[in-house]
Amino acid sequence: MTLPPWSLGVFTSIDAGLGVRLEVARELGIPSIQLHTPHAEGRTPAAAEAFLKKLEEAGIELTCVFGGFEGESYADIPTVEKTIGLVPPETRVSRLVEMKEISDFTRLLGCSVIGLHVGVVPHDRNCREYADVIEVTRQLCDHAAYNEQNVHLETGQETAEALLHYIDDVSRNNLFINFDPANMILYGTGEPIPALKHVGKYVRSVHCKDGTWSDQPGVTWGREVPLGEGDVNIREYLLALKEIGYTGPLTIEREIPQEPERQKAEVLHATSLLAQLRKEILGS
Repeated sequence: MTLPPWSLGVFTSIDAGLGVRLEVARELGIPSIQLHTPHAEGRTPAAAEAFLKKLEEAGIELTCVFGGFEGESYADIPTVEKTIGLVPPETRVSRLVEMKEISDFTRLLGCSVIGLHVGVVPHDRNCREYADVIEVTRQLCDHAAYNEQNVHLETGQETAEALLHYIDDVSRNNLFINFDPANMILYGTGEPIPALKHVGKYVRSVHCKDGTWSDQPGVTWGREVPLGEGDVNIREYLLALKEIGYTGPLTIEREIPQEPERQKAEVLHATSLLAQLRKEILGS
């Protein structure tokens, strides 16, 4: 399936993660999904075959499989620093093994992109911990390359400038960015639209999500809100995507799985808003 420019997508989950169920994407007529990887017991050849059959029946294309790990918590910013991604040293080795398994499962799904939050990368590029994070990222990229995949880092925990330094230091040609504008606001790491333009050459997938600033940016969380009701400025965001030449899916993310009916309604609202803006900006 060849998706048209700025086709709509939605972040989905099977048994883990904060996305909507696949049935919601199908019911709303959304043509593509990103998938939060299922738990280990669900990453089997039989499970991949069954999921592919569901996608085929629904006419939905899988564009990225996101890694996630037991023990991760987004309770607050200090907890994120301690628990998320490949950065925490206590879990780094086992999580690299799991991400390689996720890459292998993604290959069974016929998908050429894996994504993840790598975690809060140390700010000191000369410290041992930074070098260790660079090395584990290289190992993941090399495994993904063997599976003919790109790795997309989701933005949020770092400034645009720090992210560029990190990608340059990893020095792998299959490492790119999944840009999430709301995360820049939620984490307090920078204005999203200038950041998007700054890192634009690496942006290969995006989230459409909105949020409001904390009264102490970078210290306490901002707040995720329905698309169009926050501080991102979705119209300007799409204009910036056009400016950097991005034509891939606009993948909606609304992280309230504990309220499935509200989540579904707000995803539907987001599809209407994005379709309207796409028509205004692209003329289609």
